[in-house]
Amino acid sequence: MLSQAVEDYIKTIYRIRQSGQPASTNDIARALNVSAASVTNMAKRLAQLGLAEYESYQGVRLTETGNKVALEIIRHHRLLELYLRNVMGYPWDKVHEEAELLEHHISEEFESKIDEMLGHPTHDPHGDPIPTREGEIAERNTNPLAAMKPGTHVVIERVSDEDPKLLDHLESLGLLPGTVLEVIGKEPFEGPLKIRLYDREHILGYRIANHIFVDVSTEKA
Repeated sequence: MLSQAVEDYIKTIYRIRQSGQPASTNDIARALNVSAASVTNMAKRLAQLGLAEYESYQGVRLTETGNKVALEIIRHHRLLELYLRNVMGYPWDKVHEEAELLEHHISEEFESKIDEMLGHPTHDPHGDPIPTREGEIAERNTNPLAAMKPGTHVVIERVSDEDPKLLDHLESLGLLPGTVLEVIGKEPFEGPLKIRLYDREHILGYRIANHIFVDVSTEKA
């Protein structure tokens, strides 16, 4: 059994590297709100456990075993989010924080029961793919809404789930995964976007639009 701290580090390293960045000690420290020295000590421990590879000034990379552990934690998290949302009625903007607390403490049997109860889902409430029990994950090709050109119609695939206030705002606008919208205007130099959703128009700031990811395969001019 791995400690919660070890699991948090593994998941954080995985997420940083998935964004296309090397998992530097400073990046990990910022993400977990710990010191760089603490990250270095944990990186060495993960290397001893065979979960990561670490070299000074080269960042941290998970091994194949470490990746499997990361995907198992993420599977727990995303299944719990869906259970909290669909079964327990938690608000959309609250499930991430609650799942963060629970993901370290459920058994594989409990995970299987949730998976079965929910009908073996493939995505969590925010549109993120749920890894399979075998440790596979189906990532779709998405782009930030902020990158879309005026005149395009797109489908929201997923939204960033780390800011509850942002999620609450997006839900109030109806900007949920699966929603079809049209980009009808865009100001230059990272200016706001104007979108049409059903029969309503909204102005979205660049930062907000950069946290909404759309399925590029549905993009139509």
